[in-house]
Amino acid sequence: MSLNRSEKEAVITEVTSLAAKAQTLVMAEYRGITVAAMDKLRVNARKSGVSLSVLKNTLARRAVTGGQFEVAVDQMTGPLIYGFSEDPVAAAKVVADFAKTNDKLVIRGGVYAGKVLDVNGVKQLANIPSKEVLLAQLCGLLMSPMSRTAVVLGALAAKKGEAAAA
Repeated sequence: MSLNRSEKEAVITEVTSLAAKAQTLVMAEYRGITVAAMDKLRVNARKSGVSLSVLKNTLARRAVTGGQFEVAVDQMTGPLIYGFSEDPVAAAKVVADFAKTNDKLVIRGGVYAGKVLDVNGVKQLANIPSKEVLLAQLCGLLMSPMSRTAVVLGALAAKKGEAAAA
């Protein structure tokens, strides 16, 4: 079913606003995926804050023109699903994790920080831990010297206490 002009303008406006808020765009070919599998992918994407859309490529090109994702216009060919996310790794992680279990979803590329990513770049981006995990690791690193110092001081106090008792 084709869209009339006002419907196309609405789609372009919606995708332009998604692209303006997003940090990452991931594109994947979905040819041959069942409806049930696609629904599962969409549910996982929603949980992660990723907006997945099947768009006409001409509309997608018009929507990203003039923005940070314009560098990927030449990759927008064939039946693609577009994943936009505000979290830098969420879209790549959702699509890459789904592609591991479903060989019909083929990652075509993406864009992060205005740079085009190939398939390997999207997979590397997907392997980066989430923001929460990175913050927890940073807190652990910052707490490590303090906890080690506390253990050493506690051992010294115990040793002095034993020496004073003897």
